Amino acid sequence: MAGIVESIPNFSESRDPVVIEKLKSALASVQGVSLLDQHRDVDHHRCVLTVAGSVESMEEAVFSVVAKASELINLQHHAGQHPRLGACDVLPFVPLSGSTMEQCVRLAHRVGARIGRELRIPVFLYEEACERPFRKRLEQIRKGGLEALMKRMATDRAWAPDFGPAEPHPTAGVIVVGARYPLIAFNVLLQSHDLSLARDIARTVRSSNGGLPAVKAIGLELKSQGCVQVSMNLTNYHQTPVYVAFEAVKRAAALKGVTVVKSELVGLIPQEALAQTEGHDLQFDALTQAQTLEHRLEQCGLG
Repeated sequence: MAGIVESIPNFSESRDPVVIEKLKSALASVQGVSLLDQHRDVDHHRCVLTVAGSVESMEEAVFSVVAKASELINLQHHAGQHPRLGACDVLPFVPLSGSTMEQCVRLAHRVGARIGRELRIPVFLYEEACERPFRKRLEQIRKGGLEALMKRMATDRAWAPDFGPAEPHPTAGVIVVGARYPLIAFNVLLQSHDLSLARDIARTVRSSNGGLPAVKAIGLELKSQGCVQVSMNLTNYHQTPVYVAFEAVKRAAALKGVTVVKSELVGLIPQEALAQTEGHDLQFDALTQAQTLEHRLEQCGLG
């Protein structure tokens, strides 16, 4: 089946199953879109849904779910460990079989314009959809959190949103919409309560501090599990495979006398990246073919 696009909307909600089911229903209400995966984290207070479908169906489905999130999630009442700017916080589009990055960029622009116009939520474009290099990366937009972004929006014309009003939505905040290449999101949990230790290790391994190429990392506290976590995005698994990032975190932790509890995948992993892990113990609870993007696409008739 040609022309398949993946989207991975991130929502600032994980603790209310009713809300999450309504978000999933909003996506499922559009023919031609399939839910591939869902990931919830109570400490992060964040839910990640992975969907795929045709360019045309994806446009309607993601707009519907952003509208539903703005209706159900009040950012003023949100408290979680993961950084966030909006009810639907991040909305990326990724080209799969038969689709192109150019199509995903145009899709991001169309959806972003509609969100700004109809939902009155400020929209910031990122990665390949961004036209302003100084705010191309998600972390550049998110720096300092929503309060800091609000100040930049109010005082610096260069930080006007790409679409929508000049001020954040009172309950839904802002949204970051973009087009990007596939990435792998995974977390390494450490046997420690020391958040500063996790943050130090994150600084050591992330590329922006001279660490591993194509690795983004932050340190977070997981109160429900009594430990801390290094949360990573591998934006190019050819440059830094999952096992290389894992071993770097493990070594850095060992130097501080700390062991790894386990690793966990957020969302799906490309088949090629899974193959790279063969022969390496990454301390996953489970990592099988069922968690590959290709397997889930085939199951949904999109492969």
